[in-house]
Amino acid sequence: MPDTRKRADARRNEQTLLDAAATVFVAAGVDAPVREIAAKAGVGMGTIYRHFPTRADLIIAVYRRQVDACAQAGPALLDSSDTAYAALTRWIDLFVDFLVTKHGLAAALQSDNASFQTLHTYFLETLVPVCTQILDAAVATSEIRSDVNAYGLLRGIGNLCIGAEGDPRYDARHMAHLLVAGLHT
Repeated sequence: MPDTRKRADARRNEQTLLDAAATVFVAAGVDAPVREIAAKAGVGMGTIYRHFPTRADLIIAVYRRQVDACAQAGPALLDSSDTAYAALTRWIDLFVDFLVTKHGLAAALQSDNASFQTLHTYFLETLVPVCTQILDAAVATSEIRSDVNAYGLLRGIGNLCIGAEGDPRYDARHMAHLLVAGLHT
């Protein structure tokens, strides 16, 4: 019985660390001090390093968790929205929020670290099929044009989000809404 509890505690600690790291990364970027993450999580530095031996391990875990959450939201939005187009616009909002809060991640992804390179592949392999599913549903109900592909749309939105960093007047979500509105039939 103690082993089970310990594993549950370890899982809970890991989730707390990931939540804290995500919050700190949004506020201060992926280069924020690990001690700041530990303080936010209410744990010692040793706990962080026990779960995530390197900064790259922590960044990757946070990023993967957020990619997974965005992917899981797609089918749920299709089920709960009045139309497939409404699901698409709500999912794109989540995607934009995800992208604009990744301060410093783009630079990390361009590094020589092989773990970051596989992360980009994971991002595409996870989110492109979800976006395709939503687009296909919207095309099937004749709500959007049929010549749109998920990769191109996500890439376009990603490019629109680049302008958000460093310019408080730039509204990436509004720009993405304009793009998605242009798909509507």
